Amino acid sequence: MTEQEIQAALIDPGIIRNKLKVRAAVKNAQVFLGIQNEFGTFSRYIWGFVDGKPLQNNWNEGAEVPAISNQSDKLSRDLKQRGMSFVGSTIIYAHMQATGMVNDHIVNCFRHSEATEVKTKAVN
Repeated sequence: MTEQEIQAALIDPGIIRNKLKVRAAVKNAQVFLGIQNEFGTFSRYIWGFVDGKPLQNNWNEGAEVPAISNQSDKLSRDLKQRGMSFVGSTIIYAHMQATGMVNDHIVNCFRHSEATEVKTKAVN
């Protein structure tokens, strides 16, 4: 984004107009491109934090599901060292859940076994 585009974003009522977050989005995109260049794809980079396989958890109730993990801590720390911001361990863990890097469905949820099968096939 150019400086003019950043300034336009900061007055756009359709987005969160936090100057630090808007500038972080620009910087994070630049870091993202650098990671793609270094690893070939961002996917290859990020999946390396779980050895290329989804983490399969077996929680009995929702209260057991954590907000972070060792892997999200490591990924968050690495992204920050590369220059990203607003990438704390909690948001990274949520990303991991949303993208299938971790299966946190409780065991009696119909999606638990489906997610286990689908996610394993998707990575292979």
